[in-house]
Amino acid sequence: MVYPMPLGVARWLGVRFGTLAFLVARGERRKALKSLGQAFPEKTEAERLALARACFRHLGAAMFEVGCTAALDRGLKLLVEWPQEDRHVLEAALARGKGVVFVSGHVGNWELLARRVASEGFPCQSIAKETSDPRLTALVGRFRARGGVRSIWRGQEGAARHMLRALKNGEILGLLIDQDTKVQSFFVPFFGELAATPRAAADLAIRTGAAVVVGFCQREGSGYRLSMEEVPPPAEQDREAAAWALTAALSQRIEAAIRRRPEQWVWMHQRWKTRAEAPAPVR
Repeated sequence: MVYPMPLGVARWLGVRFGTLAFLVARGERRKALKSLGQAFPEKTEAERLALARACFRHLGAAMFEVGCTAALDRGLKLLVEWPQEDRHVLEAALARGKGVVFVSGHVGNWELLARRVASEGFPCQSIAKETSDPRLTALVGRFRARGGVRSIWRGQEGAARHMLRALKNGEILGLLIDQDTKVQSFFVPFFGELAATPRAAADLAIRTGAAVVVGFCQREGSGYRLSMEEVPPPAEQDREAAAWALTAALSQRIEAAIRRRPEQWVWMHQRWKTRAEAPAPVR
C-alpha cells in the first residue's frame, strides 16, 4: 500500500493507529505485557503498561512511514542518519572480500535499515519468511526491490544456494534472528532466559569465513540512526560450539539494542514460547 502523503502526516496517523490497536487488540496487548514482565520484572505494572503502549505507537508510526514509499525514498538520507564511523564498520568488513553476514532484529525500523544501506550502492540481499498471503509476500518483495534490496525467501527452491552465492560474490546478506520460529535454532540467553534463536547466521559465517556485522536502525527524535558493530569470530575450534557461541553473542547485541530503546521492539511476539528440553550452556 502506498500512502500519497508526507512522512510527517503518515507518522502522525501511524501513532494514532498504534494507539487504537493497543486499545482494541487485547490479545496482542496481553502478549506484549507478558513479554515485558519476563524481560523487566523489576519494572512496575504501570511502567510496563506505558512501554507496551509506546511499542504499539512506534510500530504504527514505522508501518505508515514505510508505506509512504515515494516520500520515503526522496528523503531517506535525511530521515536515516548513518554516522561515518558506523559506515566504516561495514566498509571494512566488505573489503575482506568474503561477504558480510549482517544480523539485526525487529528493532526500530528494520526495513529502513536495509533500504538505507542499499541506497549507498552496497549490494544487499535479505533472507525472509513468506507471509501467509502470497499477494502480501509479493508486495513486500516489490517494496524491497524498489529500494535495492533483493529478497531470498526461505521456502523458495535453492534458497541455501542463493545465500552462499551472495556471500561468495562479496555481498551483504541480512538476517533477523530475534524471533522464535520453526527453523534450526540454539537456545541462548535473552533477557535472562533461554530463547530458541535461529542459528543460520552463525552457520553461514563459520562455513564461509564471511565477516559478521550486527546493526540497527533505531528512532531518535523525528528520524532514525544506524549503528553497526563487527562481531569477531568465536575462539572455539569445534564448529558446533563456535556456532552456539556466535549465536549467543549476536543475541546479546540484540538485547542490548532493545534495552537502549525498549519501546522499539515487537513485544507482542512470544519470544520464549519454545522451551529447552535440556539445559543449554550459559556463559
